[in-house]
Amino acid sequence: MNLALVPQLKHTNSNNFFLLSGPCAIEGEDMAMRIAEHIVEVTNKLKIPYIFKGSFKKANRSRIDSFTGIGDEKALKILKKVSENFEVPTITDIHEISDAQLAAEYVDVLQIPAFLVRQTDLVVAAAETGKVVNLKKGQFMSPESMKHAVTKVTDNDNEQVLITERGTMFGYQDMIVDFRGVPTMKQYAPVVLDVTHSLQQPNQSSGVTGGRPALIGTMAKAGIAAGVDGLFMETHFDPANAKSDGANMLDLSLLENLLTQLVELRAVVNTF
Repeated sequence: MNLALVPQLKHTNSNNFFLLSGPCAIEGEDMAMRIAEHIVEVTNKLKIPYIFKGSFKKANRSRIDSFTGIGDEKALKILKKVSENFEVPTITDIHEISDAQLAAEYVDVLQIPAFLVRQTDLVVAAAETGKVVNLKKGQFMSPESMKHAVTKVTDNDNEQVLITERGTMFGYQDMIVDFRGVPTMKQYAPVVLDVTHSLQQPNQSSGVTGGRPALIGTMAKAGIAAGVDGLFMETHFDPANAKSDGANMLDLSLLENLLTQLVELRAVVNTF
């Protein structure tokens, strides 16, 4: 994938990893703008290519009473406004075939959730929009099997595809990342490590997913050392009160220090 082809993506010649980051879900315009402004300031300072992430709806919640969104078009218009105001590309996940064309009118990258990455019609619909497609590796899939998911995109005349590692189920309530999969999947497409979702503890009896955010730095550093092309990190200025995935998000105030360390580590890795 040629990152330079992603609209508005800056610093593509910096030899840094690229970053997909933002809140789990779009909760409103003010929160999205506040988070985007902070991340854009930090990534410009560190010359990190940056894509703002926010889900326009959450269709894969554990409980029926969980927050799912503020309205599809309302959230998508906020994503569009973030892109226009801060001159950065945006990414959102889609869950149904009809979502592909709708979301493509507002964002630059379409993300296929891990639970849905084997849904051929959904992947093809995303590919046919001509947008960049980010395929999240299923928690139940091997690195080798992601070759076929990538082929579903490229066989539809779209070479703009990413693979995101987000951990494999380890028992019922934990995730583990097998970093041996990074070089395997890099044979098929650029590889992103989803740092925060890899630290989830799903299927809790309460119906609310847990997480281990204290390990975000450790996981991110391991990903850079393993040679990932990009990092995915969800962040919020008040994770404890976020409406989705707060248990495994990075506190926004900690982002700059962590990214500074990761840029320094990447510079070392680039010397090998």
